[in-house]
This record gives sequence, structure tokens and C-alpha cells, in this order.
Amino acid sequence: MNKIKVKLCMGTTCFVMGASELQELVDILPEKFGDKVEVQCATCLDLCSSSSEGQAPYAMVDYTVISKATVESVINEVERKLKNGQE
Repeated sequence: MNKIKVKLCMGTTCFVMGASELQELVDILPEKFGDKVEVQCATCLDLCSSSSEGQAPYAMVDYTVISKATVESVINEVERKLKNGQE
């Protein structure tokens, strides 16, 4: 089974815009979903350089970009992918 990969941007812009709260996901996701999810913090996902990607903070769930990411929006996307069988 392939794990869902969650990447959290911790770059300066994202951190200032709320990514500091996303750090909670490092503990929450493995506790909630076990070995179905792998969480990584990235120095920068380089998404803020493209205005088409929305607004910081950013997270990626597999290849799905989440702009204005919150703990809830990331969990919802992981749940959606698990429900759709995209493990």
C-alpha cells in the first residue's frame, strides 16, 4: 500500500501566514491515519512564486496543492483521498 504523502511548507511566507499551526499535523495525521500517511515539513514548496496557486500557507497532499491550508483542510483532503482509494 502506498502512503499518502503530505508536505507542509514551513518557508518564511507560509510560516508567517499560519503554517506554524500546520506543524500540529506532524503528530495528528500519524495518530489518526496510522501508516497510511507520511508527513514531511519542507523548507519551501516554492508555490508562492506562482500566483495561480492561491495564497500561503501551502500544503500538498500527494500532488494536490492546498492553498490557505489549515489543519482541517489538510485532514479533509487526506480523508477524501483515502475514501476514493488513492492510498
